[in-house]
Order: sequence, then structure tokens, then C-alpha cells
Amino acid sequence: MGIGADVRRPDSVTDELLQRLVSRVRGSGSTWELTEVYTGETLVELPQSTPADIEAAFAEARAAQELWARWPVAKRVEVFKRAHTLLVDNALKVADLIQVESGKNRRMAIEETCDPPMVMSYYIRRAEKLLKPKKHAGPVPVVSGATEVRVPKGVVGIIAPWNFPFATGLSDAIPALIAGNAVVVKPDNKTALSPLFGISLLEEAGLPKGLFQVVCGEGPDVGPTLIDNADYVMFTGSTATGRVIGERAGRNLIGACLELGGKNPMIVLDDVPVEEWVESASFGVFGNTGQICMHIERIYLPESRYDELKAAFVERAANLKIGAAYDFGPEIGSLVSPDHCERVAAHVEDAVAKGATVLTGGRARPDIGPAFFEPTVLEGVTTDMVCGVTETFGPVVALHRYRTVDEAIKLANDTDYGLNASVWSGDIARAEAVAARIESGNVNINDALATAYASKGSPSGGVKQSGVGARHGDQGLLKYTDAKNVAVLKKQVMGARPGQDYGAYVDQMLKSLKLMRKLGR
Repeated sequence: MGIGADVRRPDSVTDELLQRLVSRVRGSGSTWELTEVYTGETLVELPQSTPADIEAAFAEARAAQELWARWPVAKRVEVFKRAHTLLVDNALKVADLIQVESGKNRRMAIEETCDPPMVMSYYIRRAEKLLKPKKHAGPVPVVSGATEVRVPKGVVGIIAPWNFPFATGLSDAIPALIAGNAVVVKPDNKTALSPLFGISLLEEAGLPKGLFQVVCGEGPDVGPTLIDNADYVMFTGSTATGRVIGERAGRNLIGACLELGGKNPMIVLDDVPVEEWVESASFGVFGNTGQICMHIERIYLPESRYDELKAAFVERAANLKIGAAYDFGPEIGSLVSPDHCERVAAHVEDAVAKGATVLTGGRARPDIGPAFFEPTVLEGVTTDMVCGVTETFGPVVALHRYRTVDEAIKLANDTDYGLNASVWSGDIARAEAVAARIESGNVNINDALATAYASKGSPSGGVKQSGVGARHGDQGLLKYTDAKNVAVLKKQVMGARPGQDYGAYVDQMLKSLKLMRKLGR
């Protein structure tokens, strides 16, 4: 269902604010027209960064990082306690910026503003313990020991995507900064405004100026120089681009965390409560207009209840309110750009041409805005169709039937991806048994995606072609550090004593190894 709306830009997004934000970009090259997605009107000319700009950004960040790394962890954490308050207090203004630049609906924009404060809350609690030097036993009891010291990497390069610009632009940087690093972030040109505003709030909270730099430009123009100057790289985006970034990082002998694409399945068991499932499943498929790395693109329904569940899901999808508005009316917003809308449409057209059936939706909606596409449910999708094997990243899902649970699991795992999956059942233990057999970095039980991603204490990443490494959890901070091993020997006992026969020393050493094993050392 489409709805009309007043799409006048929010009063908070003034021309003065836009100019102030883009002035933070280190860019002396050409400019890029950043547009309001709902209308296609130009908002501001975004500076583009040259290789020299990027090198200068890293140089300034390194100078600031040397001082920042000397701050006690507790002092760094205090900055983020203040930043947490500022981010929550400015959530509505941030949501305005997110909607203006990305076109997502109001609910998703508000929920996106919650991610950085949630990440901050976790690391505010955990950082001091994680970064505190840890004592370990040495090779010889009493007279030796070792200390594990966590040292920041230096300057972390973050390449953030357009689908959650504020969340990924800030949330991946927060643990890096708390760990003592500087950050150079490259947001997508289309969605640079909200992360720029977020960084200004961090500086208002006391983050030293120069520590968090922003460069802008198209990936092929900016990426190589950014990676070549970074000490670690965090990337969220497509598998194809992730391979390129991982290869270059490997040549530079630096670490990289890559959260990549997904073709995420949902298995619905035959005892599912239909009303609860339909609501969650519709959000898991159509939330953020399907532009979520973890969103569901394949749903497997039991043959015994296929018609019932299909009818309920299709009805919900057909009645979702789609529109352009800066209020909570629309349930579905715009895709990020006309180009992306054309890509989604091409996937649907290819499927239909090869025999798939459109159960609802299937059309672009230029009558609402330049990049709107209807919530779409397909049936009869096969692996010879583009959308059968490739991530569509739009409001499109395929329904499939299965006879046995073993068949459903096999179908769910029949993909090169492994980012997220969902299992639904009225019996949690039964769902957990299925989840254990799914090849995925995240599995949600009786939810589509939000529970796993919002569990900030647990690492979230992909397997197979969906990525390397993880964000969140203790690993999400420690990945931005190197472990330095400082070992101390208090007495020179590691070797034969003066005049001792070496054979006797070896015999003594081997006996000591057996004793230490018995003592649990």
C-alpha cells in the first residue's frame, strides 16, 4: 500500500548545519552531489579526498593517537560516558539526518541511532578489564612470569556502508578509540552526513580533535591509499569488495575485519505460532527496505502448513504502508538510490522471466519517490535465477516448501554465504537443535535478526563468504590491539648450572616437565 506524505526537509537539517558538517571532511578534490533520497534534490556538495588528503588525515591522526594512547583507560572511558548522553539527547536530530540521506523510514532511523550508545554501554563496562595487563605463569615456577600487555594498533581505517551509516560509522570506531587508537573513516558518499554529525558529538564530549578523521570518495579512488596507510582495517560491505580489501591488507601485513554479504535463510518449523511469526518475519525481510546485511531473503515453510503460512505472510507484505515521510506513518521507506532500485528490479525481472511467480509487489514506485520499490514476495525461485543465489539487498524474499527438517537444513546451508539465519518454532529446544546444524555466524531463534545483532556482549560475524572476524563482544575491542608479552626471569635457572653435566641437566628438565604437568602448570 502506498501513501502520500509531506516530504519537506526536517527543520533541524539546515543549510548551515550541512555546510558545517561537510567542512569536517578532509577533501581538496572535486565535489559530489549528496541528495535527499525522497525527492532527488541536491542537499550539499560533498568534498572528495585526494590521496594527499588521505595521507594528511593519517598523519594528523597519528600525532593525536600518540597522546591519546597515553591517557589512562578510565580517562578515555569518561569521554564515552559523556558521549553516550549526547548521542541519546540528539537522537531525533540524528534520525532526521539519517532519513534525509538514506531514505529509510522513521522507525529504522530511530533504531539506528540506538546502536552506538548500546555499543558504548558495553565497552564502558568492559574496557578497563579487557585492557588491564594480565599476569601469566612463566616457564619456571616462582622465579619467572609473563605479563600480557594490550597495545593499540595505531590508526584504524574504517570503510562504512550506506545502509546503516551512523551505526557503522561510529559503532565500529568506538572500541577502536577506547582501546587507544585513532580512526580514519570513509563513509559512503551517499550517507556521510550522520556519521559526520556523530563525530562532532564525540568531540563535544571531549574526544581530542584530529583523533577521528573523515575522508570521502568513491571506493576505488580512496580505498587503496586508506588501506596502505592504516594499521588495521574494518570493512562492512559486499563480498567482492571485501576480497579486494582483504588481499591488499594481507600484502601490507595488517589485520582486517570484514563483515560481508549474506543470502540469509529462515526455517519455519511446523509448530510455529503464525501471528507472532508473521510480524517478526515481515520485519526481518522488509526492515530498512531489505537493506540489512542480516535480513532474510529465503524462507523455508513446512509442506504441511505451507498454504496457511504463505497466505498470512503475503497478506502482511501486501498491506505494509510504503511512503516518503519524516514521521512514523510508513512501514517501508525508500531504497538508497535510483541505481540500487534498478538493481533490485533487475533481480525480480530475471526471476519472473525464468519462471518465478510474484505473489505480491514486484514493481518500482516512482509515483512515491525516485527509489521506491514495493515489498515483494516470490515463489518458484531456483538457483539458476540471480536472486536465487545472489544477495538482492532489497525488499524481496522467496518462499520455499520443504518436507523434512533435514531437507530444510540442507537447503538453508546450500549457499556460499553464512552471515545470519533464523529458526522459528513453538519448542525452543527443537529450534536450538536445528540452529546447531546451520552454517552461519549468527542464528536467531524466534526472531529474524535483531536479537543476535543487539546482543553486544557476543561476537557477531560471518562464516564462509560472509566475512572474516567479528564486531561486538570482547573480541570486538581486542581485535584493535596487539598483545605484547613481557616476560621476567628473577634468577638464572634456565640452563645447566656451572660444571653440571648437560646430560644430567636434561634428565632433570624432563622430570620437571612431568612434575609441572601433575601440578597443572
